[in-house]
Amino acid sequence: MYEVELKLRADHGELRERLAAIGAEPMVTVTQVDTYCAHPVRDCTETDEAIRTRGETDESGESLKVTYKGPLVDSASKTREERQAGVGDGETMAAILESVGVEPAAKVEKARERFRCGEYTVALDRVAGLGEFIEVETEAEEIDPARECAIDLLESLGLDPECGIRRSYLGLLLDAN
Repeated sequence: MYEVELKLRADHGELRERLAAIGAEPMVTVTQVDTYCAHPVRDCTETDEAIRTRGETDESGESLKVTYKGPLVDSASKTREERQAGVGDGETMAAILESVGVEPAAKVEKARERFRCGEYTVALDRVAGLGEFIEVETEAEEIDPARECAIDLLESLGLDPECGIRRSYLGLLLDAN
């Protein structure tokens, strides 16, 4: 399964109005803290992979997930294989990762406002140190049709998919520093 994702810089005020106009359903607003990890024998920056933990807080409480993101597989989007699991005990998970040599390397903090638009999740992200973005994503077994529908969705919001950003927020933050 692939996470097919398109991301652009975008003004959120205008986008909320456009999302409402196309019937997107507001979901939840969350705060996320992503901690990217360094692998002891594999340089994930060279292999274009990522191992991260994501702490998420919303009105119902806190949760933690561990994610592996594979290398980009599509030249026109941020599509990659993604595997994710919820974790009930963050301290134990951190101890497990540390025990096998996986250590925290960098953090990305963001506020994320989610909307449902058909099979797609639209996220309005405000990333600390970077600004405002939109992400349109879905999970799919076939990349091309999912990407084309994401492009159509962005265009229906008055955005230019040609302005897409393939770098992760972590990569953008590292570039900025």
